[in-house]
Amino acid sequence: MDIKRAKKEIKDSIEAYLHKDVFGEYMIPAINQRPILLMGPPGVGKTQIMEQIARECKIGLVAYTITHHTRQSAIGLPFIEKKEFGGSLYSVTEYTMSEIIASVYEKIEESGHKEGILFIDEINCVSETLAPTMLQFLQCKMFGNQRVPSGWIIVAAGNPPEYNKSVREFDVVTLDRIKKIDIEADFEVWKEYAYQAEVHPAVISYLDIKRDYFYKIETTVDGKLFATARGWEDLSRLIKVYEKLGKKVDRDVVYQYIQHWKIAKDFANYLELYTKYKKDYGLERILAGQNDESTLEKIKFAAFDERLSVVSLLLGRLGEMMKDSYACDRYVTEIYGYMKQYKEMLGDIEWEGMDEKLYANGGVMKTIYRQAAADLEETKRKEELSRQERGMKERVVHTLETYWKHLKEHRLSGEAGFEEIKKLFAKETENREVLIENAARALDAAFDFMEDAFGEGQEMVVFITELNTNFYSVQFLKDNDCDKYYKYNKGLLLDERRKRFWIKWMKLNLKLRESLCRHPRRFFEYTDSKYAAECR
Repeated sequence: MDIKRAKKEIKDSIEAYLHKDVFGEYMIPAINQRPILLMGPPGVGKTQIMEQIARECKIGLVAYTITHHTRQSAIGLPFIEKKEFGGSLYSVTEYTMSEIIASVYEKIEESGHKEGILFIDEINCVSETLAPTMLQFLQCKMFGNQRVPSGWIIVAAGNPPEYNKSVREFDVVTLDRIKKIDIEADFEVWKEYAYQAEVHPAVISYLDIKRDYFYKIETTVDGKLFATARGWEDLSRLIKVYEKLGKKVDRDVVYQYIQHWKIAKDFANYLELYTKYKKDYGLERILAGQNDESTLEKIKFAAFDERLSVVSLLLGRLGEMMKDSYACDRYVTEIYGYMKQYKEMLGDIEWEGMDEKLYANGGVMKTIYRQAAADLEETKRKEELSRQERGMKERVVHTLETYWKHLKEHRLSGEAGFEEIKKLFAKETENREVLIENAARALDAAFDFMEDAFGEGQEMVVFITELNTNFYSVQFLKDNDCDKYYKYNKGLLLDERRKRFWIKWMKLNLKLRESLCRHPRRFFEYTDSKYAAECR
């Protein structure tokens, strides 16, 4: 299955394992909570989905790559303990607590999460001395004589033998005690994630054309050649920074991430053309609605790859604008919530006879700011925020601090202070409206260009399809009307329904033909009865 479906399966399993009855007991006892084993090629996002699941389920996460451990660090060091059996004293070997188990307890103390995921990566690539320990871990949920704490679910990941020569196969006894999920690389699923993760548009558009290059591992006389999802995402981050620094990404740089010379060379050439098209076609002019005849004439006679690159350039810039408007909308909505809280707190204060020193100079806003800062630190401690969410909340706290300092500087409080804060907040809402309006105008201008350049051709289908795939464009179109989008999207859906109808009809026709060849008499009886029913 693909990584998206695997994430859902793991999340569903964890929610089931952690579900309790009316007495507070786990409905599936710990002994029956099978460890989950993810088996799939390297670099498809196994570790990343575990971080997402932990955040979404609001539980802890401790992750280890087991190949970095020795037997001693995994199960602890031995020591001699004296114990009495049958009236006699014996020397017994005990073990100190495993480093991995100790990390789980440390995570509980740091985050406050008493439930979580213990994720062990590359579990089938351990050394010979550690292999029995891993089998014991999967079968008994123990490292040495230390048990995994109650409420912590074991998830492990490994690579199939074709990707790693040091892989050890599990026996049937072990496999019969785990929940095994096989994962395959899937470009469509990754592309959906890539838009949200802000992967460089050049990477997405290139892989949309060369899908076979998304995930490829080959064995040659020169060794392994490969391209993985992890490699493409890391390369994307480098390209973005290189663009800001004015540095060039050539095939040698690409090969450092995409270790397949043919693919690295091909993408480097594509990236060079992509950058050239960005200058030649004047992307910002197009989105400003300034289409000139020479640009339209040039694109009409361009090769198909070049046309798709221009469409990708438009989508990439639109995606950035829609992402900015989405982020700003969430930020303003969060500030608005604190504004309501500020108003309510002012209404609860009995000002008459009150020592105003307690609330003067923005004292109420200071209380709100400090509470927001404390809440942010708490969620960061619990690791419940993604990078984007953390950035947005840090910006909110900074804004609240600015509001408080402004009131303090101007010695404002009460209704006068609230009116002043409303003016400051109005600037934030104006900025949001400007971002939304700019994105809406750019989208209309992009549709005008697409119509003039391609009409209702395949390029328009690609344009609409990608708008329906990009997380930020989907969110933007939910809240903002665009007549041309609805027009072309409706036509695309109608074409898809027609396509599905004809595929269904062709399959039925093929089935009838096969029936005719095998059972001619039964075929004619079926068609006659069908005809009679239609006549009635």
